[in-house]
Amino acid sequence: MIDLGLQIDAVVPWFAVEPTVGYTRVAVAAEDTATWDDILDNAVRRCYISDGQLAERAHAANVPPAEIVAALLPDPGPVMSGDFGEIVGYIYLASREAATAVIGPKRWRLKNDRTKPAPGSDIVQLILPQWPQASDQDRIVCAEVKAKATAGNFAPITAAIEGSQKDRTSRLSRTLVWLRERSLLQDIGTVTIPQLNRFINATEHPPHVRQYHAIVVICSNLVEAELATLVPATIPEGCALAVISVPHLQNTYTTVFEAVHQSVAAAPEPLP
Repeated sequence: MIDLGLQIDAVVPWFAVEPTVGYTRVAVAAEDTATWDDILDNAVRRCYISDGQLAERAHAANVPPAEIVAALLPDPGPVMSGDFGEIVGYIYLASREAATAVIGPKRWRLKNDRTKPAPGSDIVQLILPQWPQASDQDRIVCAEVKAKATAGNFAPITAAIEGSQKDRTSRLSRTLVWLRERSLLQDIGTVTIPQLNRFINATEHPPHVRQYHAIVVICSNLVEAELATLVPATIPEGCALAVISVPHLQNTYTTVFEAVHQSVAAAPEPLP
């Protein structure tokens, strides 16, 4: 969260957890999303490129920073919706660790094609309370995220659960190796190779915990219909399902990404 420029104390109140059985239901208030274009513009941009890399690439190419940002961000539509859902899910999971520092790769920086989703597990976050010493308190949090902003036949809850099972069986392990390889060539965020190796070479370190989540980010006016099909007993053991309702999701993510494009026009001060 630090490398996004977000303060955890400001983020936690966004996500109001409602009592449910078998899963977590989360509601974001309209008064909060109304401020997201002002609050999240720089943070979302930093998901795709760091301040330092943006300045360096703009200088090297002799183009305005806005041109670099335009070459990275998705167009309006399903990919933008999916990316936004992943970023909201990333922030939500970090907010649950308010008392513990969370680090995580920014896989949106690793796209080969801005018009397609990033490969690998959607969210990977590391909790290393005694780092640089590995301990049995270390955890890795992995999530599959699905977003639904408009009405249609797509069943995001089922898809998120199925994706989470893929993470559990093999995809997370492959993603960690891929992240290590890409980190040799690109800035993936605050995560270091030794920190990734702590989980890749697990037998060389104390036992750790792996937590798997299925996260659905959905427009508030669609959430009741989707939840009507949910049978909590069918959620696989070890898969933590969270359904996050966001008012006017399509308009919200479109407005935020428009603000991201505008965020470089004012040339904000880089993070220290």
